[in-house]
Amino acid sequence: MELILNILIFLPIVAATVMLFLPRFIGKEEAQSKYRWIALFATGTQLLLVGYFYFFLFDPSVQLGDLNSPYSPYNWIEHFNIKYYVGVDGLSMPMVILTALLSFLCIIYSWNETKRPLGYFSLFLLLNAGMMGVFMALDFFLFYIFWEVMLLPMYFLIGMWGGPQRKYAAIKFFLYTLLGSIFMLIGMIALYNYLPDSDKTFNLIQLISLAPSIEGILWGLDIKIIIWVCLFIGFAIKVPIFPFHTWLPLAHVEAPTSVSVILAGVLLKMGTYGLLRISYPLLPGQLDMFAVMLGILAVINIIWGALNAIAQIDLKKMVAYSSISHMGYCLLGMAAVIGTSSPEGQSAGLNGAVMQMFNHGTITAMLFFLVGYIYDRTHHRWIVYPSDHQDEKLAGQLGFGGLSSIMPVYSGFVALAFFAGLGLPALSGFISEAMCFIGGFSVDKLRIITAIGTLGILFNAIYFLRAYQRMFMGKANESYASLEDISNREIGILIPLTFLVILFGVYPQPLIDIISGTMDTIIGYFNA
Repeated sequence: MELILNILIFLPIVAATVMLFLPRFIGKEEAQSKYRWIALFATGTQLLLVGYFYFFLFDPSVQLGDLNSPYSPYNWIEHFNIKYYVGVDGLSMPMVILTALLSFLCIIYSWNETKRPLGYFSLFLLLNAGMMGVFMALDFFLFYIFWEVMLLPMYFLIGMWGGPQRKYAAIKFFLYTLLGSIFMLIGMIALYNYLPDSDKTFNLIQLISLAPSIEGILWGLDIKIIIWVCLFIGFAIKVPIFPFHTWLPLAHVEAPTSVSVILAGVLLKMGTYGLLRISYPLLPGQLDMFAVMLGILAVINIIWGALNAIAQIDLKKMVAYSSISHMGYCLLGMAAVIGTSSPEGQSAGLNGAVMQMFNHGTITAMLFFLVGYIYDRTHHRWIVYPSDHQDEKLAGQLGFGGLSSIMPVYSGFVALAFFAGLGLPALSGFISEAMCFIGGFSVDKLRIITAIGTLGILFNAIYFLRAYQRMFMGKANESYASLEDISNREIGILIPLTFLVILFGVYPQPLIDIISGTMDTIIGYFNA
């Protein structure tokens, strides 16, 4: 089992290394056409291995840290008791599946990338390896290494292959993420430093039992509160939680489509994943103190993100702000674990949060792929053309309208993705959002906050339906009469995402079966 997990992490690194040396053996010109095939092989093999692991090896009833756990740590830096320790459970398995699937689909989408293909595909594979490592790492130091590994590939992918403001967007992304990493590093070092000398470790499984023994006062505050705040800021920037969200819309707008898919589909989930993997099990008492604040921030994300999405006339920026709003649902479900909630409410909240992480990943991936398709054909993303532009002839060409009669298949996929995004029943977004609200309503302190958060459902409908009406309904714009509908390759990219959106909307039990055992274990830390 561990061999497969190690292959999942290091196969992309090996493939990227092969790319670097390939021109030496077959020539630079010949190698240009091979990079995409190497990337496709690496991500395709990775996806097959993930599928094999899930269907034949993964046991959701086995919890990390149990005596019968199939994963073992290996000594790495013995002097500081740092170990190479990887494994998966019900929290990480959905994220591993999502990472492998989206990476494979993004390589297919990027098939015709001709601008520095060696750099593009090799950096994409390094990014993939970092994401896999984060979701599998069970040593805090190893987790931090993989967390940092993702930073440089994403910086260069945005800064070199992005839009007109790509350099500014890349620097802003880098600085925000690096700031979060600094706070996380402080929290990690403090956690290690305040452990008894005989128990110093970065092993996340051992830290769960050792963390209660941490004692100390710094600046007049309990050291556990300081550690909690440092870790929270580090993870909050990645989610992103208001007011750390301002890097995200620009990064999305300037990033190439496949990078936007990974950014929204996987990277944002690392913030909530880090909270659930590290902060929740290690510091449950501190979470109980900050849970109401987390619920308030969750509702601010929901409302603020949705209101900003309503104001957008750039389709990609609208989807970016919708991601901020939808990650708020995850946070609301996560806030429902405090002691005053019922066991059923705690279970619904945490299961809904992790389901929302996965479901939002598939829905937002569909949305960004669809935005990329229309941009590839028209070279703009305006829902309505900016009113301050003086070129009336150009404005007439760019104003969308009536695309449903010109691109019916594309319009159908957009309708499905929009309805999934606004939480229509029988699509996956509904069930996970509903469970998050059930969890929020189970807590007396969060009941009013949760009621306010339900307004996000209304706002979601406003920006999605208005955008669809403006772009696809009404009289067709003759300037776009010759647009081709989406190709078979583009449909092939959307089919697996569409399948998952419908499957987990109609029958979410397989996803719940993966998640629920681990969520019950996390809830047990709060009720102990």
